Amino acid sequence: MASSDNSKRNKTSPKTTPVSPVLPAQQVWLAGLGAMAKAQEQGSKAIEALVNDGLAFQRKSQAEAQQRLQEATERLSHMASDFGQQATGRVDKLEHLFEDRVAKALHRLGMPTLLDIQMLNDRVAQLEAQLSALRGTSAKKATPAPSKTAKAQPKTSSTARSAKKSS
Repeated sequence: MASSDNSKRNKTSPKTTPVSPVLPAQQVWLAGLGAMAKAQEQGSKAIEALVNDGLAFQRKSQAEAQQRLQEATERLSHMASDFGQQATGRVDKLEHLFEDRVAKALHRLGMPTLLDIQMLNDRVAQLEAQLSALRGTSAKKATPAPSKTAKAQPKTSSTARSAKKSS
């Protein structure tokens, strides 16, 4: 019986699975075409989704970049104004230092300061006022109108004589 079973198996096995090399290659080809069709269909949808995601990311990135640019601009303008104030302060300090040193050098040379000149001008104005007041009171005490002969000869006052002596 064992031999009859083997003969039965040999007869039935070639009939159920025909060995044909053309059939599997065609199936592989068709499977590849199907995979490509699915990839195209799903690929175009995937590409659309990626494009939309890319646009959203680009908008978000641009908004973030503009915000950071604005913050940087504000910081730089603040730093520039601080730098300008510091520079102005330093220039002022340098200017005062220069003025002080020049004033000390002029003082060593014996040059009067602006304050000294102002005080002298005030003193001269005060003395002129006193002199005119003295002249006004001496003119009232003087004799009545001088004669024509007296006008021909100019009068010299005591202050004029003292001024001539000192020169």
